[in-house]
Amino acid sequence: MKRILVLLLAGSGIVASSCNTNLLDTSPDNKYVESNFWKSEAAANAALSGCYSVLSYSGLFGGDATPLLEDAASPNAYSYGNTSGFNSIANGQLAASDNGIIPTRWNHCYQGIGRCNTFLVKVNEVPDMDSALMSRMKGEARFLRALYYFELETYWGDVPLILGPPDPPAQKNLPRTPREEIIAQVIKDLDSAALLLPLKYGAGDLGRATKGAALALKSRVLLYEASPLFNDKNDASRWKKAADAAKAVIDLAPEAGYGLFDNYRALFLPDNENNKEVIFDVQFIFPDEGNSFDLINSQYNSNAPLLDLAEAYEMKSGKPITDPTSGYNPDSPYIGRDPRLEATIVYPGAPFKGEEATPKYYKQTGFAMKKYCIYDSAAPPKDLADLKAGQSFTNFIVLRYADILLAYAEALNESDPGNPAILSSLNQIRERVHMPAIASGQSQSQMREAIRHERRVETAGEALYYNDVRRWKIAETVLNAPIYNYDHKEIQKRKFNKARDYWWPIPQGELDLNPKLEQNPGY
Repeated sequence: MKRILVLLLAGSGIVASSCNTNLLDTSPDNKYVESNFWKSEAAANAALSGCYSVLSYSGLFGGDATPLLEDAASPNAYSYGNTSGFNSIANGQLAASDNGIIPTRWNHCYQGIGRCNTFLVKVNEVPDMDSALMSRMKGEARFLRALYYFELETYWGDVPLILGPPDPPAQKNLPRTPREEIIAQVIKDLDSAALLLPLKYGAGDLGRATKGAALALKSRVLLYEASPLFNDKNDASRWKKAADAAKAVIDLAPEAGYGLFDNYRALFLPDNENNKEVIFDVQFIFPDEGNSFDLINSQYNSNAPLLDLAEAYEMKSGKPITDPTSGYNPDSPYIGRDPRLEATIVYPGAPFKGEEATPKYYKQTGFAMKKYCIYDSAAPPKDLADLKAGQSFTNFIVLRYADILLAYAEALNESDPGNPAILSSLNQIRERVHMPAIASGQSQSQMREAIRHERRVETAGEALYYNDVRRWKIAETVLNAPIYNYDHKEIQKRKFNKARDYWWPIPQGELDLNPKLEQNPGY
């Protein structure tokens, strides 16, 4: 599979070299420095690839399996080894001195921002560069910068806004910029990117940002902005903006070729990468740039699903298992359930890897995550049976069409309850897995719960639910609770301090370097 070249550049895009004052003051011709790098379209493309490559780092969507582990910060999963500190987050034990995901995400987001900022300035120096190509590449860099800043403000709120190339002396003491200004810049970048980017690319450019990706990310940003955590006054106009942003992607779908892939389980397998449901993903290919999704999901079981998630899936009748008329049988708890359960979770007794899955093997909770795992019911071929760290190659989907339909339904329900497009959007997703349609005539609050349920079971394991419970401002309820294994035995009792834990602490290393940074409350 062809993909964007991954070229690791320094945060500024260039590694400057020293100069020997005893020699003539000439630029070296045997290595790249600031003065001789930006000389060709090939160099510009390499620098832009460096902007993309940060997406595959451990602070974002790569490393071993960072996006898969994030569900362990939510009621969906448990990380017994506290990999990257996600279990500490779930337990309300966040600390500025942590060495896991908190400083790593901060650092990698700013590394990506530095590369994008450098590109947006320096690409103008490339001689004789095709103007249309330059415009498109600037659109890609603006999309990426918006994504990196969106990640930062989602977890920390106010963060320093830097729009120029890295300049440590000038930038080392910058204060935090208000979230509202960060969001305004993110939307500005995405609007600009949507005007500059194409609808599609050829096979050799898979993984690049498109017009649809810019609009889809804008939809997510505005959905978050409309949610209770960020919209404490419940401004209805924010929900209207979020609905309009999602509708823009839906309206673009026929021309861009977006739609729901017909097989939910296969959607997340390498054989079907870049299908019509994928709007933007992070591309992996072994051995050039692999991940450890299969190792984490199966052999390590580091993101073990919890009983609460397994019990959230309805019966095929569309009724919850708590309904006495649903047909649920506690002696055969996984029979007759929403097909997304079997497509997402390896449960006790499930056929997996050519044998029957047992709680003894998946001893953390009795469950394992199947989504983003190449293994299924059949025994894997010998060359794939025991994939090690960095040997997996499934792309991680950041934005997909089902998420747009869910966002549209949620935003419409808050801004225009009763709109028939709410049910239409949800039922398209349910029809894909042959689940019965949600009935009409429900109240706004009933529909809100139905939408939240649908979002949870549709996107479980996709690094979304932790931020969903945060933005809905229900974390103090769902994370202040015990978690259980398959056999209803308590694993631990989680805690969440609503006065503190909705925001991550500024990493202590950043506070030490920059006295102008103010810590989030409670840390």
